[in-house]
Amino acid sequence: MPEIGRATRRPLVAANWKMNRGAPQEARELAAAVRRELELRGLDPGRAGRPEVVLCPPFTGLAAAGEALARSGLALGAQDVDPRPAGAFTGAISAGMLRGAGADWVIVGHSERRLIYGEDDATVQRKLAVALEAGLRPILCVGETAEERDAGRTEAVVARQLAAALAGLGAGALERVVVAYEPVWAIGTGRAAQPADAGEVAARIRQLAARWLGAEEEASQLRVLYGGSVKAANAAGFLGHPEIDGALVGGASLEAAEFAAIVAAAAARGG
Repeated sequence: MPEIGRATRRPLVAANWKMNRGAPQEARELAAAVRRELELRGLDPGRAGRPEVVLCPPFTGLAAAGEALARSGLALGAQDVDPRPAGAFTGAISAGMLRGAGADWVIVGHSERRLIYGEDDATVQRKLAVALEAGLRPILCVGETAEERDAGRTEAVVARQLAAALAGLGAGALERVVVAYEPVWAIGTGRAAQPADAGEVAARIRQLAARWLGAEEEASQLRVLYGGSVKAANAAGFLGHPEIDGALVGGASLEAAEFAAIVAAAAARGG
């Protein structure tokens, strides 16, 4: 697919705090620190031409982080959602609950949910659908394990995960979905993919979405992020690639200055 519409794909950098900084005071302090760092750098998302920024704290930190981000232009996201609207499901969090806590975004299908908690493609699809129905904007994660990569199955795995997640959705849903390519072997390991390889997968994701949904123009606007040991030192390489529109950041998002430097790399990528 030709490089259509990159200039109109706004960069997005999302912070996944995972099971860290979840106490209300911790979440409030980190969110406030990120806000200050971005404002000092002139990167606050409320200004025209700046990257979109989403912070995803643990559920217990959502409300406090949201207070710290009020009227800042930074968005609040959750790390997961249950595919059911309500009921006797101990420990589950519904899309409606997330909206009530102030979240506008939600991560769906992260590899840690797939591998540690046994979520299959069908579960991810249901979560994506319920998030969209509730008005949440999902960040859909796809990516292969080390074994799958070594077997040359990267494209097949990503294609399977993407096809399953988008099943039943119309082309219009692509306006609200962001895809994050996160090779499992690079998450939390300090080992990152090469920008050229990640960019090739990002381009393939748009091609596949266009083919399945019969909507090339809509697919050209689909934002694809890279995630997997992203940090300030390597962010420019990934975010400078024409097919990569931002980053889903794990450990580096727990340090406000480090995370702000990644946002700066996204701002510098050009159109």
